[in-house]
Order: sequence, then C-alpha cells, then structure tokens
Amino acid sequence: MNKETEIKLRASRETLAALRDHPLLKKRNKSGWERRELFNQYYDTPARELAEAKVALRLRRDGDSYIQTLKSRGQSVAGLSERHEWDWYLEQPQLDPQLLGDDCWPASLADLDKRLLQPLFTTDFVRERAEIAWGRGKTKVVIEAALDLGKVSADGREEEICELELELRQGEPEALLELATELAASLPLMPCDISKAERGYRLFDAASYALGLPAPALGAEQPLDDAFAALAWHLLGSSQRLAEQYRFNGHWRLLVDWVAQLAELRALLSSLGQAAPRVASHELRATLDALLDDWRPRIQAGQDDEAVRQAAPAQFAAELAATRWGLFSLQASQWLLQRRWAAQRSNRGNRQGAAQLSNWLTHLFGEEGAALQLKRYQQQPEDLGEQLPRLERLLVWLRLARQVLEVPEVDRLYGELSKLAELASRPLDPELLVARTAQAHTVAALKAWKALTR
Repeated sequence: MNKETEIKLRASRETLAALRDHPLLKKRNKSGWERRELFNQYYDTPARELAEAKVALRLRRDGDSYIQTLKSRGQSVAGLSERHEWDWYLEQPQLDPQLLGDDCWPASLADLDKRLLQPLFTTDFVRERAEIAWGRGKTKVVIEAALDLGKVSADGREEEICELELELRQGEPEALLELATELAASLPLMPCDISKAERGYRLFDAASYALGLPAPALGAEQPLDDAFAALAWHLLGSSQRLAEQYRFNGHWRLLVDWVAQLAELRALLSSLGQAAPRVASHELRATLDALLDDWRPRIQAGQDDEAVRQAAPAQFAAELAATRWGLFSLQASQWLLQRRWAAQRSNRGNRQGAAQLSNWLTHLFGEEGAALQLKRYQQQPEDLGEQLPRLERLLVWLRLARQVLEVPEVDRLYGELSKLAELASRPLDPELLVARTAQAHTVAALKAWKALTR
C-alpha cells in the first residue's frame, strides 16, 4: 500500500502547453518530460457499490505493463488530497478479484460478490511527467509533475481531461501548495479535487459528485483557533466543489451557493477581532471583496432576470480563464495550512485564539448584538442595510457552530436572523421597510437573542 498525496489543477490546453516550458519547472526539472499513453478501465457493480463505499478500482495499460489499482477516497481539503492506493502488476489485461483481500477491501463491502464487478467507464489520456526538485531550506522535496490530456468516456458520453497533477514523492505536503501557487500566479490553474473516477461516475449521474462537504464537528471547549481553521477549510473546499460543478453543468443554483460560500468565508475572516489581526488577512479579504463585488450584483440581478442567468456560464468561464480564482484558492490554502492569522498578533490576540469556543461565541454575540441595535432599526428600517456585514458575521457562526451554544431556540434564531439579513440586502421600497421593522422586532423578541445579547 502506498499513500498518495497530490493536488489536481484544472487547466486549458494552452496552459498545459505553457507549463511544459514554464521557467519555474524548466529550472527544477531533473528528469526531462517523459511521455506515456495510459488506458484505464474502471470497474464497479451494476449498483455502483464501490462508488458508494468511496473506492475506485481500475485496470491500467501503461506500455507493455498491466496494473490493477484500488484507491480509497481518503481526505481531500481544498484540492489537496491524501489517498491510500494499492497496486498489483498483472501478466494479462484481466481483472483479478482475488487480489482484493481484507487488507485493502472496505469492510462495508465484505459481503459483496466480486463476480459482479464489470467494466463501467474508461479514462484514456496522454501523460507527460517530470521529476521536479523543489527545495525548502535544507529539506529535500521531490514532486512529480504530470500533464494529463485525454478524455473520460462513459455510456456514450465524454468529458475532456486537461489537468496538472502535482504528486509528492518526498518532503512535506506544504511544498505542493507552494509550487502550485507560484505556477498559478501567471497561469490559470483551478484547484479541483474531483478525481478521474468521479468524473466517470458524474457522466452517468451529475448529482453523484457530492457538493456538500461534511460540516466540521465542533466542541464547546475547542480553542477558537482550531474551530476557525476547521470552518475556513470547510468553506474554501465547498466553494471549490461548487465552482467545479457549476463549470460542468451551469446550473444557476450552484453559482448562487458559490457566492454565498465566499460571503461566509469573508464574514468568518472578519469576525475574529484581535485573534486574526486585519493585516494578517488583508490580501485574502481584498481578493474576496473583489470577487463579491463582481458576482453579488449578478446574483441579485439574476433572481428575476433569465437573461442574466443565461449569460452567467460564459462569464464564469471567463473568470476561470483568468488567474484570480485559482490563485486565491491556493493562497488561502497556504494561509490556512500555515495558520498565518496567528502570526504577529498581540498577547490579547493569543488569549482570544486559545479561548474556548463557547465562551468566545457568547462574547461575540454580546458585542455584535449590542452594536446591532435592533430597537433602532425598528424605528429606522431604511438604515438596516449598513448592518449587513455584522449580520453575516453572526450568521456564519450560527450556521456552523450553533450546536455549542446552550441557549433556547437557537435554530429559530438562525432562521429569523437569516430573514433579517435577506431583507437588509434588498433594494428599498415601502413594503420592504414594513417587513424590516417587523422582522427586527421578531428577532429582538426571541429567547435566544435575549440570552446571547443581555
């Protein structure tokens, strides 16, 4: 068994061509580019039970060699993935189910009749790979760079494969992000953790590509730093999966959710006070603001305008053809991996970062709730829009961490506060002013709101 640590970056044909001669890779290329044609047949049962168990089984022809491989889903966060992989070299191009023993086979499939395994889809591509030496001080790092160009074929449908894979051969995983970030500074590269196997399954069923990552399990006594990191990784990874799926099928709801994830990440970054000094997150916040400034108005306009929705896929393709989204995703991943928000913060900031989550959240709601002044906006509802950033800071924590708050009706508070934020974001009209006044009164009267803001 091997442990595979890699990052996949979606690219265009033009970008792949540019990567072959990129100065950064050329300078550190220790092996030269080696070209291979890889033909891969994936197997599953008619009920796709392997996919359900998060494993992929393939038979690959690489030159004169035949390799049977089983891969686990493993961990994948914001494009950087770790998977377990088992390889067997075969004499003939025929699947050998007897090799799939208890040491690698999922326990959930223990009763599966392996005679049901059958060919399902293929991924055939040309791979150009090279060994890249990436020094990090005195630590030796070896990365295999692979340029893959080909197609996934399933039941008469196809999708192009055009990507850069960076796989760690020696060193720390952080090196993959460093190399990817430097490449993405000048070339459009989009972190994307959808495997070639997942693409095959997606051709059968577009909904098979899971968009919702499991929400982090947070504890009341967990340090704020750890809770923030878990939530930020979750939001970043979810936004990347939404971007990939919207690129694939252009469904409007996915774009709406992508912008919502970015808004939540922006709110989370600005909620920490001295635990994350503004200077530490300035660059990330600036890019998020630019993305939201461009895409929020389109989302708002598209709610009632079909022409705006129809134009959005081409506009999103143009976004991906530039460097902004891919570079932001990689820089944010580096920032989180290195915990840069904690760098150069004050002693008070260190104490806040180490504070128990439930205590810090109670303090956050006390401060933000007092500043929100709901009674004022019952009288002056026309000014509620100025409080939207504050409402969003409260909502992101309520959505993802309300389970640690021991107050009554906390779920209802999240729902009613969400309604208030939605009203705060809409253009003014007489009916809206009445609705804002009523909703501000509703929130202020909630037991949970009174308990958190007293």
